[in-house]
Amino acid sequence: MPLILAIETSSETASCALLHDATLLSRESSGVRTHSQAILPMVQELLAEAGVTLAECDAIAFGAGPGSFTGVRTACGIAQGLAYGAGLPVVSLVTLDAMALACRQQTGATDILAVLDARMGEVYWAQYHGGQVVAGPALCAPAELVPLAADGPLTACGNGFSAYPDAFAGLPCAHGALAEIMPHARQVAQLAAAAFAAGAGMPAAQAQPLYLRNKIAYTSAERLVINAAKAAA
Repeated sequence: MPLILAIETSSETASCALLHDATLLSRESSGVRTHSQAILPMVQELLAEAGVTLAECDAIAFGAGPGSFTGVRTACGIAQGLAYGAGLPVVSLVTLDAMALACRQQTGATDILAVLDARMGEVYWAQYHGGQVVAGPALCAPAELVPLAADGPLTACGNGFSAYPDAFAGLPCAHGALAEIMPHARQVAQLAAAAFAAGAGMPAAQAQPLYLRNKIAYTSAERLVINAAKAAA
């Protein structure tokens, strides 16, 4: 099993995890204003506890988003910096995938709807069946979220439901939604181990946050068009 260091700062909780010889170690710290200061000391604690150095890791994983604009940039930047310094590849993971894994681990559910509060009256969401994404990740107003028909009960998780209870009142799975399940580095590390083994590692320079709100950031394709236009001018 690869040795994976994972970083996740897309929400109010900053977390990091180390997957080492099937042992999963983790740390977390609440408070969005302290994410950048909290992560590196926690990483040092994990490495010391496991008795390994950063250079001994196989890859650095991070929650790329969707999530807090500042948070996903923080995770990406820290992952890139650590990877550059140690000469390691980076594995980028979707935060909603990590939530779905946590929900499946906690409940055993097959069909899962993960919904994150995106602020500005919107939510990020994705739907899963048997561990595979079947819809999303996407951004929309809560009232516009229409899940796909599921084979069985649809289990809901994430703080989007508690943020907009009235808008989700008509959605059956919203009743009893597990709002406490949020992105965490533990699941990022677990997903990254499988992704890295399948060849998903990339050079640090290629790592990018995942933005779904195009008013905040351009997509990679759009940036290429813009840069090409600037070069032609």
